[in-house]
Amino acid sequence: MPDTLLICTDLDRTLLPNGPQPESPRARERFALVAARPEVRTAYVTGRDRNLVEAAIEEYAIPEPDFVIADVGTSVYSVNDGAWALWHSWYESLAGEWKSFDGKSLHALLADLTVLKPQEETKQGRFKSSYYAPESSDVEQLKNEIGPRLEEAGLSYRIIWSIDETLEVGLVDVLPEHASKLHAIEFLMHRLHYENADTLFAGDSGNDLSVLCSHIPAVLVANATEEVRREAQQLCDPEHAEAALYCARGGFLEMNGNYSAGILEGLVHYHPYTARWMR
Repeated sequence: MPDTLLICTDLDRTLLPNGPQPESPRARERFALVAARPEVRTAYVTGRDRNLVEAAIEEYAIPEPDFVIADVGTSVYSVNDGAWALWHSWYESLAGEWKSFDGKSLHALLADLTVLKPQEETKQGRFKSSYYAPESSDVEQLKNEIGPRLEEAGLSYRIIWSIDETLEVGLVDVLPEHASKLHAIEFLMHRLHYENADTLFAGDSGNDLSVLCSHIPAVLVANATEEVRREAQQLCDPEHAEAALYCARGGFLEMNGNYSAGILEGLVHYHPYTARWMR
């Protein structure tokens, strides 16, 4: 069993304070202290691609992680002193699900759904087809319009809906069925020999729900929307009570529970001894 903790965290509006809610002073500094511990390994789990992750590390002065799960779970990297190494074993495991299809092929299948607007080219991937949609969209109807087209093409898939609060727009990601943040984290845990008790996930939005409501101990940061908070609590499996979702509420070290303050609050909830690392 590893003698370290694996802290997996979403970036935008979880570790990164780029939402409308205020960030607690020293929260990111305290997170950096924790990440620097020899007992800790970190993984950033994000919808961003590699270039945008590197930009976030520089812009927000957050620690370089040990691992990055990027593109909403469709790519996994090891990171060591600025050198990124793609895990081809994960990449190859997804190839069978989409056969010869890729993101561009899917655009053609969905081209007549005018409610969907393809996101920028930098936000597309080999196993990731991403769109903007109105924030007020009927999500179930949208999935019912997309799903049959993919099934007819013989594809196994998952559709992820989330909202970008800053842009006030819906985000739709169409991925292979097993290309989720959860499956990628499980792949990482298996390869590194981490158990549930050694792992923590932190998130804030709809594309984090697969992990927030899984067997992996998780924390929902306090700046998450009420809609996501309600959905997460409804979806959490009572059979996994040992990993019960923790919702940050603030108060720890007089911080407000938003962003990295929420990550730290959740870490101490599951591992109380870590509080001394943050003083």
